[in-house]
Amino acid sequence: MKTAAGIVIGALADTAVGDPRRWHPVAGFGRLAGTLERKIYAPSRAKGALFTLVCVSAATLVGAVLDRFGVLGVTAATWTALGGRSLAAVGDSMADALESGDLVAARALVPSLCGRDPEALDEAGICRAAVESIAENTSDAAVAPLLAAAVAGAPGVLAYRAINTLDAMVGYRNDRYREFGWASARLDDVANYVPARLSGVLAVLCGPSPASAVATWRRDARRHPSPNAGVVEAAFAGALDLSLGGTTAYHGYTEERPVLGTGRAPQVEDLRAAVRLSRRVRAGAVVVAVAIAFSRGRSGRRACV
Repeated sequence: MKTAAGIVIGALADTAVGDPRRWHPVAGFGRLAGTLERKIYAPSRAKGALFTLVCVSAATLVGAVLDRFGVLGVTAATWTALGGRSLAAVGDSMADALESGDLVAARALVPSLCGRDPEALDEAGICRAAVESIAENTSDAAVAPLLAAAVAGAPGVLAYRAINTLDAMVGYRNDRYREFGWASARLDDVANYVPARLSGVLAVLCGPSPASAVATWRRDARRHPSPNAGVVEAAFAGALDLSLGGTTAYHGYTEERPVLGTGRAPQVEDLRAAVRLSRRVRAGAVVVAVAIAFSRGRSGRRACV
């Protein structure tokens, strides 16, 4: 039962205090991974796969050490991997800035959510980028870590956070990372396949328009270039009666994303609604993760009898 207890306490810690402002373990992992990247980088899938293997293996080993400390270790690993409170806080702060007419402050918050070019975004673009990123990151920063902890304890949740962090660092389709980041991006797709679909189900169940969420998911999710982000973004779009997608500007390149949903373009009040839905999905994921952990614990006890 240490895993279930650690999940609950870790989730409560994330809700109460969120991410530390300094000395965050994930930031430290990112710096170490960045140092390794600079040493071994080459525009090669083989070098990228080696980079991914070393980084994920190191995070898993740290998790295995933490796991020896029982509930405390699972709690620490789960809290480290979760980012639900910070995600919601950035969304709320962005909505506050837009409501006060401070476009500069709102743009300054964009990098905390996604890798898009803030200077290319007006108020409508910021709202759309924020809603899409809140949807995707609800899966990546809340649902997926909770599931990983439920299935594989501290080693699993830290391995997942390493995979997701590497994807955010090198999983881009630009000239530098198209080959080197391939392994990290594909591994992230695999790791998020089930969590994204659970996030979609929870968005259907927790959102104000379940039928619309299901219809939008079934019709539009497959059109998105990501096999996972499309599911969550489509479910959020339908649940909130929005239309997401369109021209998406990153630093140095632009993508034309498919339109998801048939509703209105996101506005500030829709950004706040997305934050509320994200919180409800996160709460639902805690319940699911605890149920899985209890089930695994009971199965383990029966096997030992």
